[in-house]
Amino acid sequence: MNSTGFGKRVTCALALAVASAGAQAQMAHQLLVHPKAAALGNAVTADTPGLMAIRRNPAGLTRMEGRQREFGVAIADTVFEASFRVPEEGCDVFGIECEGNDPAAGEDSFTDTGANYIPGIGMSEGSAGAGPAPFNAAFSVQPEGSKLTFGTASFVEMSGGFVRDDDDPGRYQPNSVAQQRLTYLSPTVAYKINDSWSIGAGIHFSHQGLEINQLTRAPNMLVGVGATLQEAFGCEDNEGQEPLAPWLALCGGKIGPWEDIGNVNVRAEEGLSRSYRVGIMWEPTDWFSWGAQYSSGAELELKGEFEVDYTEDWSGFWQSVNSSVLGAIGAAILSLPSGIPKEAGNITIRDSYPQHFSTGISVRPLPRLRVNVDLDYVDLSSQDYAFAQFDRELEFLNAARILSPDKATSTTLKIGRNYKDIWNLGYGVTFHATDRLDLRAGAQHRGNVVPSGKESLMSPIGDATMYGAGLGYQWSKNTVIDFSASFLNSTQDVPANTSDNINSTSITNIAYNPYAGLDVGIETTIRFLNLTWRSKF
Repeated sequence: MNSTGFGKRVTCALALAVASAGAQAQMAHQLLVHPKAAALGNAVTADTPGLMAIRRNPAGLTRMEGRQREFGVAIADTVFEASFRVPEEGCDVFGIECEGNDPAAGEDSFTDTGANYIPGIGMSEGSAGAGPAPFNAAFSVQPEGSKLTFGTASFVEMSGGFVRDDDDPGRYQPNSVAQQRLTYLSPTVAYKINDSWSIGAGIHFSHQGLEINQLTRAPNMLVGVGATLQEAFGCEDNEGQEPLAPWLALCGGKIGPWEDIGNVNVRAEEGLSRSYRVGIMWEPTDWFSWGAQYSSGAELELKGEFEVDYTEDWSGFWQSVNSSVLGAIGAAILSLPSGIPKEAGNITIRDSYPQHFSTGISVRPLPRLRVNVDLDYVDLSSQDYAFAQFDRELEFLNAARILSPDKATSTTLKIGRNYKDIWNLGYGVTFHATDRLDLRAGAQHRGNVVPSGKESLMSPIGDATMYGAGLGYQWSKNTVIDFSASFLNSTQDVPANTSDNINSTSITNIAYNPYAGLDVGIETTIRFLNLTWRSKF
């Protein structure tokens, strides 16, 4: 039995959790921008949404005359579902049948309990069903007769998370997660060059936080060997008596393909993350406009704490192994786990937030009809690695570095990714029903950042289309109200042994596959309402 595989599983569980932050970022990318953007499929680079031009294209801020302020709120309802089924041909882990032994086999996972990350506090569990989402606020000033417009906004650039019940079969990927990027200050200036051209630029100061809580198990051949040896030694029948003691001891704690190893918790944040945005807009006529914007992304250094709590059986097994003659020799040579119940300390995660670019046009083919089209690019392939630095030597890293010396040391972990660059196409139409009322509808096709063979419950959205509808209403001379309702649904089928991040049984695969041998179905549904109020003051 190769025990380094056990440490590798814990390491990979942690690595997958951190690496999946990029996929979660794309999942929440441009979901909560502005009701106008949500209703028009995010096709607003050339038809900017109020003061959220600061976020979508700072050149559009020149449209905000005088002094203006804006406040927005949202209500979101997110449902994460998964199913775990035994294939028709069956499945086994080293001769042990999945059906009847794996408690997840044949079960369904469901959660509609959201979670947000609160700066300085960490994960905050929401209520089941629809609940309030983060809000935004902004103001701008355009001096009378000036070509310059100044503004700043506070908004949630990315937010996502959920909490599963303790007995939910999806708890191994993960039990709970929350991450958030909050831009709290974004000083922006826009300049109207002439009647046709405008430019804008802003510096954004943001907070980024991440917390993940994940149970781990290891249904693979190596653990199956351990369970088979324990059965052969009669560990359960002999009530832990060691037939080969003192030479070899394997009965200190029950292990097996579907026994829990422990729980991994990571919480880290960065309070000052800087990025910038630049934009340009061309409006040669009143029926056509073109816009483009670029966001720099940001280099991240999240600092926080980690904790790995091992189960009593797991700790007891290794304490027993190390107390034997052969176990002590193996531990000295291979840096085997000693059986400590907990490892905890400080962690620093170096990562990056992806840069992105969008361009689009807005055309008015008829007096009361406007059509918008946008192309949005998210640069994720450049995020080859995240890097985790721990403040002390860790047992699970000592075990992992034997198999991956290029990715792990006793205090560091290099976390690889295989994400793809994404091009999202959005389009929307606006019908000017009256001088005071605009009706809107649109859609955005959103690509999957995770390549085939790397699917997991940590990246629960594949290819999907976001649909939206809404309205803009001129409440009074100085007040505008925007409202939208949006919907997104994604389904993924992951047949057994097709993803080495969730259900592979290959002995050569050392990644984390808690649902080895099972067919996995994943479905995510997001509904949200968005309301914004803007007025001159």
